[in-house]
Amino acid sequence: THYFQRSFIFPFLIRGKSKMPLGIIAMGATFNTLNALMQGCWIFYLAPADRYTVEWLWSPQFIIGALVFIAGMAINLHSDYIIRHLRKEGDTRHYIPMGGMFRYVSSANYFGEFLEWVGFAIASWSWAGAIFALWTFANLGPRSASLYRRYEKEFGEEFTRLKRKKIIPFIY
Repeated sequence: THYFQRSFIFPFLIRGKSKMPLGIIAMGATFNTLNALMQGCWIFYLAPADRYTVEWLWSPQFIIGALVFIAGMAINLHSDYIIRHLRKEGDTRHYIPMGGMFRYVSSANYFGEFLEWVGFAIASWSWAGAIFALWTFANLGPRSASLYRRYEKEFGEEFTRLKRKKIIPFIY
């Protein structure tokens, strides 16, 4: 659901005509291909044969993981909605996102995405899922720190008085 939304729905919702560098597209495609191979190899070849049965769908790990994934996706979608609606048509100014998880972090959309993959790691109860969650944080953590610094520089006290964390509420 995450990748379907990101690939086929999100591009039609974004405003603006910004172009993405080919290098970024290539790195994203490479990462996602390698990750898909890792997840697929674990689920279909390396996991114990009796791991992912119908009964697994009722295990505490799967239920908790699925709920965490759904919560993360809801946060991600809501945060993207807030970001997309910061500017009116033709407006080029930057604004500080407000509402939702933006009350707690400057990169609420990244927090939602990270939470999705933590949920997947719990639901799959696998090293491959855990590695994916860590890789996601290794990618989004520095990006959120960079965005945080940009907000500090651009908005100064207007931003810092909000006392937000970068990506994980109350922690980082």
